[in-house]
Amino acid sequence: MHLGFSYIGLIFLIMLFVPNSLWTKNQPNDYEKYAVNENKILLLLERVGEVVVSCLALIFSDFNLHKLSVWTIWLLLACILMILYEIYWIRYFRSPKTMQDFYSSLFGIPVAGASLPVMAFLFLGIYGKNILLIIAVIILGIGHIGIHMCHKKEIQ
Repeated sequence: MHLGFSYIGLIFLIMLFVPNSLWTKNQPNDYEKYAVNENKILLLLERVGEVVVSCLALIFSDFNLHKLSVWTIWLLLACILMILYEIYWIRYFRSPKTMQDFYSSLFGIPVAGASLPVMAFLFLGIYGKNILLIIAVIILGIGHIGIHMCHKKEIQ
């Protein structure tokens, strides 16, 4: 692991934060009704994971593009997942913005808004051979995907 700025990490975080910022003004109807019931342990894991993943994604140069190798496949897959994440958001913003729209799947990936970025950062961690990011993403995934799965069950 090599300390240094990661422009790939920055790009991923921008791709993550821009649609989430837009979402604050376009939340699904009745979202607050479900948000108050969130499991506090999952919420803690999500918050810790968000902070640690965001920091780690920026401070290790291992995530930047290196010479092409077999490991580059992991970076390519991570990029594809982030592009799918952007597609998910475009579809959501064009929808009626219901809870079903927000917790929908994309190409068979359940709760795509939560699953896609978590998987993308996991693959980024694998590409960078960075165990710290991988552990942080697992913590984030348990909390973030867990909360989204609970909400999805509530609306069904």
